[in-house]
Amino acid sequence: MSTTPDIIPAVVADIDPAVVQAALAEMAAILGQDRVLPGDGDGEFRDPYQPVEWLAFAAAGVVQPDTAEQVQQIVRIAAAHGVPVWAQGQGRNNGYGGAAPRVSGGITINFRRMNRVLEIDEELGYALIEPGVSFQELYEAVEAAGANLMVSVPDLGWGSMGGNQQDNGLTYLPYGKDWRNICGLEVVTADGELLRTGMGAMAGNQSWNLYRRSLGPTIEPLFFQGNFGVVTKLGVWLMPKPEVITHVHIDVKRDEDLIPLVDTLRRLRLDGTIDGVPCILNTLLIASTIAPRAHWYEPEEGVIPDEAIDEIAERIGIGRWHLRLALYGDRPVNEHNLAKIEREFGAIPDARIRSATTGPEEWAELPDPSDRVYAGVPNQDWTTMAGWRGGEHGGHMSFTPVAPLTGRKVYELQMWLKARFERNGLDHTADLIVVNERSLCSVAGITFDIDDEEATADGYRVMQELVREAGGIGYGEYRAHLHFMDLAQEQFGFGDHAYRRFVERIKDAVDPQGILSPGRHGIWPAAMRGGR
Repeated sequence: MSTTPDIIPAVVADIDPAVVQAALAEMAAILGQDRVLPGDGDGEFRDPYQPVEWLAFAAAGVVQPDTAEQVQQIVRIAAAHGVPVWAQGQGRNNGYGGAAPRVSGGITINFRRMNRVLEIDEELGYALIEPGVSFQELYEAVEAAGANLMVSVPDLGWGSMGGNQQDNGLTYLPYGKDWRNICGLEVVTADGELLRTGMGAMAGNQSWNLYRRSLGPTIEPLFFQGNFGVVTKLGVWLMPKPEVITHVHIDVKRDEDLIPLVDTLRRLRLDGTIDGVPCILNTLLIASTIAPRAHWYEPEEGVIPDEAIDEIAERIGIGRWHLRLALYGDRPVNEHNLAKIEREFGAIPDARIRSATTGPEEWAELPDPSDRVYAGVPNQDWTTMAGWRGGEHGGHMSFTPVAPLTGRKVYELQMWLKARFERNGLDHTADLIVVNERSLCSVAGITFDIDDEEATADGYRVMQELVREAGGIGYGEYRAHLHFMDLAQEQFGFGDHAYRRFVERIKDAVDPQGILSPGRHGIWPAAMRGGR
């Protein structure tokens, strides 16, 4: 069996494994033995895209509580033994490390059993949920309740809403822009206490899941990509169903057409014509959602050349860049905005614009999975993306810098990324997610066959290069894979890392033992900083 290669920074908890097992035994006495899984649960709670021979990011055990009170007991036991815990929702954050912990040898708290939808308020448009509720489960609960409401969902609906949103995961309805969905958290702190954020700090307050601020400092954002507590409940804002949704697809033929495409989109986002979270995808990204690489291009070695990409685009019926978006509202309003969209984007030479308008009764059966996602209907159709190389044994990681929403900046970044992918023999795939009116998250995926250790290690090395080199020209990631969390955080060096040092002081104050998710997004407790 091979060991973890040098490129994987394997951090192991500095604690006697016997002590960890004693903590797991105490947790089993509270939860029941069936709620405590040894190791990584026969591989279910590890990084699914890491070769099985690699030993980094390995839990000593997985616990699955049923209640917030049980989470409090778990944290208190972990604190008593000095055992680190790593909390996650469904554990489906594939491409960023999946269900694996940053520090090996600790205990993972998995919330698949805490998946109850506790309340749906149709009048005020919100739900109160537990952290393990998946997008699919929330959608089904809303539909079963007959509520005239929609859930903003990502491209794959199997993940938990709590885990996704706490990691700044992106969804596509208007409530998905700038992470507007979440309002009001219940959190277990490192000492086992239970707090509620915002108005929830007042017992019985009626506005806990309705008002984002607090009396005093607003602390809720500290629990997104932070490691200061374990979230056990969260409020989710739901969008009223519009009369109709108009799905719009726009294709442009040349790479340089990305410049007017982005500039036009920005103008229409800023003036309110287009709402929600549009995406711009390149040809190979869309091809990866349909079939593996070998279906489109026979040579295994080398990158797919531009002329072959154009042929693939023609086969699919798309362009070099494809913009997807949706309009939500009354039919006459959508018709007015669509006419403006067709006029503005139609000024780009050779641009092709398609649209279709549908009502609520049609959304669940739309043939295009992208259209279903933009209608708030979760699905799993895009799971094929990871198999671009390797098929059923395919894996991927994503490099995701944030960029200004200007055509020139976006085009230059994509050409910079394309050159770096291709110099390493990789195909450049791009998903540009327009998270608000002024910026986008540029998702660039590296794919590999996880049965090929050398190719997988090469993928990790390329990702390291991208993080470092992009940081050198002023581009930082909005979230990072387990392996790159420290490196990604290192790029945010203004004021000799004043931000990181400030957050570390908070970490040391609220979690002095450093047991809660140590190392998450590069924030380490005092006792573990020496090895960063």
